[in-house]
Order: sequence, then C-alpha cells, then structure tokens
Amino acid sequence: MTLEKALQILIGNQEDKKAESFLKFLSDKLWDQYKEHIMDKIKMVNGELKWNLNIPNAKENIEYNQTVSMPTINSDLFPNVELKLVDVKGLTEEEHGIKLIVAPDGKSFTITGTPSLEAFRKDGAVAESTFELTLCYKFVGGIEMLEDCPTLEHKIPFVINQDPRKLWKDLPVDWDNMPEPKYKNDDTQVEYVKVEALTDGTPQKDIVAASKRGRSHAQEGKPRDDHFRMEHMDNGWYIMAVADGAGSAKFSRQGSKIACDESVSYCMSKLGQSKAFEDAISGYGNLQDSSEEEARKTVGNYIYDIVGTAAFKAHKAIQAESALTKQPIKYYATTLLLTICKKFSFGWFVASFWVGDGAICLYDRKAHTAKILGVPDEGEYAGQTRFLTMSEIFKDATALYQRLRFCIVNDFTALFLMSDGVSDPKFETDANLNNPDKWDALWDDLKENGVDLTDDNEASKDQLLDWLDFWAPGNHDDRTIAILYE
Repeated sequence: MTLEKALQILIGNQEDKKAESFLKFLSDKLWDQYKEHIMDKIKMVNGELKWNLNIPNAKENIEYNQTVSMPTINSDLFPNVELKLVDVKGLTEEEHGIKLIVAPDGKSFTITGTPSLEAFRKDGAVAESTFELTLCYKFVGGIEMLEDCPTLEHKIPFVINQDPRKLWKDLPVDWDNMPEPKYKNDDTQVEYVKVEALTDGTPQKDIVAASKRGRSHAQEGKPRDDHFRMEHMDNGWYIMAVADGAGSAKFSRQGSKIACDESVSYCMSKLGQSKAFEDAISGYGNLQDSSEEEARKTVGNYIYDIVGTAAFKAHKAIQAESALTKQPIKYYATTLLLTICKKFSFGWFVASFWVGDGAICLYDRKAHTAKILGVPDEGEYAGQTRFLTMSEIFKDATALYQRLRFCIVNDFTALFLMSDGVSDPKFETDANLNNPDKWDALWDDLKENGVDLTDDNEASKDQLLDWLDFWAPGNHDDRTIAILYE
C-alpha cells in the first residue's frame, strides 16, 4: 500500500481543511505517545545503572588527580545501549582549585588540580568541605534520544578534606585583661650570637636559637611558656639554656625565663674567673693514665659547683618569686636544659645539667655520632615530667650529680638544646634520641627546609623560626631550639 492510498483511507472524502486538522491531531497524539515510549525506555535504562563511583576524598592543598569511569549497562534488554557523559558541573578552578574534564568518548571524566577551600572561609569560619557534582549525560546506541528530551542528570557528593593546619586559630594573648602578675612576653623569640673569626681567619662556632608559641596555645590565646638564653664570653666560654614552662602551670612562662636568666648569669659569673677550673679540665684532657679517674672527679666537683649550683640558684630564684607574689611555686613549674662549652688545645669540653623532658645532644655528622648529655625525665604518669621547681631535684648531692654530665670531644657539628615541642615530633621515642641516623635526618631537615647553618649567617635565626612551624599531627606544643654549630 502506498502512502497516498493510506492517507486516502484515513481521511476518506473529507474536505481538505477537515482532513488537515485530523492529520495534525493524529500526528500530535502519535508523537506524544512516541515520546512517552522513548522516555519510558530511558527510565528503564536508567534503572539498570549502578552508580558505584567510589570517588576518593581530596585533601586541601595536596595535588589531586582522579579519573572516574561511567557505569556500564549490563542488561539483555538493552544490549547495545551506552551512557555518554556530556558535562560535569559543581567545581571550578577559580573557587575550588579543581578542573573537571570530560573524556572525548564520554565514558569517563577527570578531577584534577590542587584543592583549596580559601574561598569558603568567611570571617574565620570553618569552610564547607562537601560539594555536589552534577553529571549530565545521554544514552547512545540502540535507543533514540529526542532533541527536546530533558538533560539526564545524576548528583554525587565530593569531599575536600580540610587542611588540618587551617583549623587552628592564631588568637592574640589578651594582655590587657590578664590579671597581675601578667609576666608579658612575645609569641616568638629569636637570637643569633655571632663569634668573630680568630686573627688567623679561623672561623668560630656561632649560636642560633628560636622559640615559637605552639598551635595549642595560639588556639586559646595563651602565652608562650618556653624561653631560652645564650651567651658567648670573651674568654671563649659558650653558655646555653632552654626551658619549657609547664603548660598546666599558671605562671610557667616566668618560671622558664627565671630559670634561663638565673642559671646563665651564675655560670657567667663563675666562668669569668675560671683559671683553676680550666686548669683542671686541661689536666683531665691531657691525661691517659691511671690518674685519669682522680682528675675526672676533680672536674666533676667543679661542674657540681658551677653548673649544678647554677641550676640550684635558678630554683631558689623561682622560689623567691613565688614567695613575693604569694603564689604556689608549682605555678612556676619549668624544665631546664643548661650547657657550658669551650674549645681547648686537646678538644672541646662540654658540660650539662638536665631536668625535665626535651633533649641535649652533641652531634658529629662526620663521625656519625650523637651523644645525649642526660636522660629525659618521666613522671609517674604518661606525659608527665619533672621540673626544676620540685624540691626533690636538689634533695641531696647524689640527686644533683645524676643530672650533670661532661665530656671532651675532638670536635662536633652541632650542640643541640631543644624543648619537647621539637624533640617529641622529630624523635618520638627516647630510644630514637640515641640513634645517629635520626640526628642526620634532623640536620638534613633543617638544611633542606631553608635553615642555612653557615658561618656568620645572622638570617638563620628567622629561618629557624620559620622552620619551627613544621607540621606534625598531634604535636602542637611550644617549640624551642638552640644550636651551637660549626
């Protein structure tokens, strides 16, 4: 039957106008039914899709690159039908730092870039981190997509985990409303002690130190509790002190300051006229026979009188401050790491006092050695330590002697003093403190992250301060480090 014959049967002998209206009515009705048929088929195909995309979460400020494949249609009813992705919306490079790229064949898309949430941090609020991706697609092969068919869409969540560093606040200390005694201090402390070269041009060791308020303190607008002091005397003696005020002690920032200032000042007063002491050191350093033990005892007595007494004087000074303010001495609780050091013809003499946690290390990169000058204190419970303010530290001569060390070495790369804000994240365990490989790693870490420990580089004090901002999950205490270096 021809098309003309079919039309003749449909319209019969009707006049043209009626026939045209009838054909239009019939056409519209059939097209509507056809569209419904196609849409029903599309719905059936959609029902066969399994959207198990499992897109990994992104991390803010960490490069991300993930290709996501579209689901396939595994159905005997629609053997040749495929999903073709047309577009993906929801993230932009301008706002999120991410580009969405659809593959030419429409079978996948790629999420790529370095995610950022800065655009979503309003007035310091925590940024939204879950976003909605809209996948726009169509079907091809074995199914006809009408031109006026609505765009098919599927929405999926995409998470950008926030950079944990961005969650920390840096609140200033409200000194104006802090009750007396305020003991006002700065959030940071830096110093560089430059020691001029000898007349023959031989470079001398310099000291650099930096201290930074910890994130846990900044988060609550609390002061820095660490402190340090370092000196180089005209007669060649180096004196260094680092103290870590107990975070739970109300005035520990003043306790740490007093500990450093008083102990270093006392050492300076004794080492300014130190001929007898230096003669004893020389006598010990030049001995290789059976009288060495006696000479060592003589030097040990001097160390007790100078370094040990310096620590005791610091203890008494804190005690006097607590009496003056009528505050319990435990409010001033602090650790103390103290060293004195000088070069002799036979090598370097180093002596130390240590109470509390943290670390003192005589590090020699060439010899691959790390000599720990003391033992970190551990309290009765995990996370506790002992403090200079405790009377038991000075209960008798034996107790004090146990906290003193001295040695003679040919040379060294660096003498480190650091609070536990540095030693805990960098070494984790006391056993690691004695591992030279760990000290090699620390030395490399410093140099590879902008700390230029070369002779007379005064800029290293600010470089060291910047380095103290390193990220270590779970370690957000005040950080202080002092380095006497080659």
